[in-house]
Amino acid sequence: MKRVHSPRLGVEQGDIEVFSEFENGGTMWTGAGPRERRRSVRFSEPFAELPVVHLSSSLMDIDSGAALRAELVADTITTEGFDVVFRTWNDSRIARIRASWLAIGSLPFADDWDVP
Repeated sequence: MKRVHSPRLGVEQGDIEVFSEFENGGTMWTGAGPRERRRSVRFSEPFAELPVVHLSSSLMDIDSGAALRAELVADTITTEGFDVVFRTWNDSRIARIRASWLAIGSLPFADDWDVP
């Protein structure tokens, strides 16, 4: 976790392989129609509130014989982590995908206290 000019702001980043299916003949590579893969990410420490999460593909290995139809989204975002979700459909053939992520949000602070 990186703290930026304030002990209340946290920035964390990472890179995760979502799937790799060309070697084992998985359905992302050999199938057709709607398909989805999920990978869970856990932050090194919890945020105080839901962070903003940004995703981008850092590696895309795709078949050139069909159009690329794909969606890469952050889902089920909590203070402790989120799911990276990759979806494709129709005849797109995806061998492997890696995603880079960035989470920014407020952190717990020692001087915070909750009065009931």
